[in-house]
Amino acid sequence: MNPAVDLAPLFRFVLVRTSHPGNIGSAARAIRTMGFARMELVAPHRFPDREADALAAGADDVLAGAGVHAGLVEGLAGSTFALGLSARRRGINLPELSPREGAAQARAAALRGEQVALVFGNERTGLENDELARCHAMVRIPSVEDFSSLNLSQAVQVMAYELRMALLGGEAPPAPPEHDHPPADAAKMERFYEHLAQTLDDIDFHKGRSPETIMLRLRKLFQRAQPDERELRVLHGILADAQRMATLAGEGRRG
Repeated sequence: MNPAVDLAPLFRFVLVRTSHPGNIGSAARAIRTMGFARMELVAPHRFPDREADALAAGADDVLAGAGVHAGLVEGLAGSTFALGLSARRRGINLPELSPREGAAQARAAALRGEQVALVFGNERTGLENDELARCHAMVRIPSVEDFSSLNLSQAVQVMAYELRMALLGGEAPPAPPEHDHPPADAAKMERFYEHLAQTLDDIDFHKGRSPETIMLRLRKLFQRAQPDERELRVLHGILADAQRMATLAGEGRRG
């Protein structure tokens, strides 16, 4: 078995709000040279575009198969483990990994049969905090402090290389599953977070505290837990009951 070939379909490279179509083409070339093929584009400024085609330098299959999405949740749909690339530390409490550590964790997830997303932000602003909040960990490429700006496609190349090296690192038995059932994917988790946020509002939980801060902490908690679909159904049921009781309490006060 060649793990680099057999596991490659489980990985996707997600480019968010890309400004320059040439970077999309260069990124396609970068991942194709490392044996990967899946690219998802979230709200690209221009795509399709002749500049993307030119700089793909023959990686036309990657561009042709690229999904185009309005939002990050759609680009992550089906994935259960996401790494967000960020050039600088953000005001969000996520585990921070080197590219090699991130590739090792991504490989472990793929060996468990999970779909893995590597998420890259806009060339100028990178990933916003709400986008990073949808990732399980943050990866920083250790560039020098006085010139830390790395071209988007170069960052993609670094991660694609590290990931390929991790996959070629030798035969290893499949990692044992961390859960009895596969974790719920990103789209189902997002629906749960929306239900959770609405329930916290309905029961007047915040009482002057920042809803954004509370939700970021709760996202981190549930990302660490990685609930499966059956567990999510239980949690949805609990939230629905809490909402029902809040409605009854409100009607009682009005009566």
